[in-house]
Amino acid sequence: QVQLVESGGGLVQPGGSLRLSCAASGRISSINAMGWYRQAPGKQREMVATITRGAGTNYADSVNGRFTISRDNAKNTLVYLQMNSLKPEDTAVYYCHAPTPYSDFWGRGTQVTVSS
Repeated sequence: QVQLVESGGGLVQPGGSLRLSCAASGRISSINAMGWYRQAPGKQREMVATITRGAGTNYADSVNGRFTISRDNAKNTLVYLQMNSLKPEDTAVYYCHAPTPYSDFWGRGTQVTVSS
């Protein structure tokens, strides 16, 4: 089993920044790629950014150039999402995701609200 716990969400004004963190525990040796997804009210969950163990990254077009995903490879237990130039449409619950060869694991999510 893998446990994922997100933190760092909150309320921020448009144009502001937030940094999300995801702490992994349990069978972390089975984790390769990790990622952040988000789900806004009434919408489907969507990929925001992913990062492989080799630090290869992939971003949704809507956040490319504003968000940066990174991870602590030394411990393979932490992944971050630096979010800059936030917009109201970034408002959503953000989830950490860790696929493994035997199952997909998700955190419980952290709320990000962008509003003036």
